[in-house]
Amino acid sequence: MSHSTVPRSSAEASTPVKGPVASGGATRSREKEGSGKLSLRLRFKRDRTLILMTLPAVLLVLVFNYLPILGNIVAFQDYDPYISDNGIVSMLHSPFVGMENFQRIFEDSAFWNAVQNTLVLFFVQLVLFFPIPILLALLINSVVRPRVRAVAQAVLYLPHFFSWVLVIAVFQQMFGGAGMLSQLLRQHGYDGLDIMTDPNTFAFLITAQSVWKDAGWGIIVFLAALASVSPDLYEAAAMDGAGRWRRMWHVTLPALRPVIALLLVLRVGDALTVGFEQILLQRDGVGTGAGEVLDTFVWWNGVRNQDFGYAAAAGLIKGVVSIGLVLAANKVAHLMGEQGVYKK
Repeated sequence: MSHSTVPRSSAEASTPVKGPVASGGATRSREKEGSGKLSLRLRFKRDRTLILMTLPAVLLVLVFNYLPILGNIVAFQDYDPYISDNGIVSMLHSPFVGMENFQRIFEDSAFWNAVQNTLVLFFVQLVLFFPIPILLALLINSVVRPRVRAVAQAVLYLPHFFSWVLVIAVFQQMFGGAGMLSQLLRQHGYDGLDIMTDPNTFAFLITAQSVWKDAGWGIIVFLAALASVSPDLYEAAAMDGAGRWRRMWHVTLPALRPVIALLLVLRVGDALTVGFEQILLQRDGVGTGAGEVLDTFVWWNGVRNQDFGYAAAAGLIKGVVSIGLVLAANKVAHLMGEQGVYKK
């Protein structure tokens, strides 16, 4: 016996559904508050797993990056760590000197020499080092055979895992006064060459070391961006008659532009940090005239000379200027139509 389906009347169809389903839907609609956005409670319920996963990292950042900011009070004190075994007690009992440490810094020619050396190193590395990972990423991306590409990546990545002590030792054996280059020149009747202690070429030496050590590691982000480019775009460009260079210019580089803008903003914000360990190891070889940067200046005055308030003031100035550089560079990125570090 077949049963026919009886259609609901218009009155029944228009009757609102009651019960838990209806009440739940009404609650969710109210929590959206007419803006199309979920409420904070629903977003937390939806993302609670991700939040719990990131909670340990957030705690580490708070403990090791944000809590130490309270120690900037030392920049306004004549800080004496020997008042007490407890650093917090020493900060509370050290006398305040106001802006005296900052006044000393602005009148110190050694500080301005460190600023000048830092900016010189930054501009040299920005021009000579920053484009190299982009070029390497384009080169590796053009390799067809996966095995050749994997070997090239491994060879380029490897120096990143070397310590700066090892990197500088390798350069010393190659370009030092008794290095391979000097011995080769002497064998052919020329004078020896010691690039490692030459103040005039120190900025280029530091840049060359950074390129050899970190350029391969820097291409990871650009290769990831290139992997997200649809092959259909290359095929469409090829069908329109675009050659390899035209496809790179009109397809590849536009795909890399947001990443380049983001890394450039971060690099500008990091302009006053040009490699503490790398330069500290070579500072005495070239002298403070060329080898003193802001990081080594802070270390030398704070750790070696134990003038903690003076060093803290220099570090605070560096941090404030770096924040200003990030904001300015991000504003330029927005004017160029890129997102930068954060949206408008």
